[in-house]
Amino acid sequence: MWNQQRKYDVESGTTPLYPTMLESPQLRWAFIRKIYSIITIQLLATVAVAATVVYVPSISTFLSTTRAGLAVYIILLFMPFITLIPLSCYAQKHPVNLVLLGIFTVSFSFAIGLTCAYTSGKVILEAAILTAVVVVSLTLYTFWAAKKGYDFSFLGPFLFGALVILLIFGLVQAFFPLGRTSMMVYGCIASIIFCGYIVYDTDNLIKRYSYDEYIWASIALYLDIVNLFLSLLSIFRAADN
Repeated sequence: MWNQQRKYDVESGTTPLYPTMLESPQLRWAFIRKIYSIITIQLLATVAVAATVVYVPSISTFLSTTRAGLAVYIILLFMPFITLIPLSCYAQKHPVNLVLLGIFTVSFSFAIGLTCAYTSGKVILEAAILTAVVVVSLTLYTFWAAKKGYDFSFLGPFLFGALVILLIFGLVQAFFPLGRTSMMVYGCIASIIFCGYIVYDTDNLIKRYSYDEYIWASIALYLDIVNLFLSLLSIFRAADN
């Protein structure tokens, strides 16, 4: 009787993650743990780099006031997108893929740090706490929903369309600032979109990502979390002004 109960114990990794699962649950759980381990390291690196930029004022001053600093900042701003090009070729070649992933994370973290450098500590803390609560809640919900047989693949086209609208709205806001209210609206819409992406990408992590796609799965969820934080940060910052 005990052996029969143990056979279907969730912690043993033998229980299917969703009703139609055909692959080995142990292998999928190992893949999921690997992804979240990588994301944890990415987030810790982001916190370390961003904190350095915030608590060493000379860095933010150099990046935002001098010509050389602006050039470095522009390079750092585009570096994550540039890194994706070689990463698409070496995504499955260890350890080159991890080195490129590290470059992607660190360069992206500098932009986050510069944003936080001009934001009060209270606002940063509020956004960070709310981001952590939302990410954990949505992750647990997605695993529960997958177990019940729900599928979120239909969200893909809608989220992509919403992201395009968000980017266009951001460009308009950059050239024609619409004030504090518009920033709060922009932050709220962006937060909803990236909450949707967390559910969508977590569902893909459970069901659709292959074991060789751990780099892309990590990048997807990392960007979801970081962009959710930045969206919430813009809301709290607009409300704080």
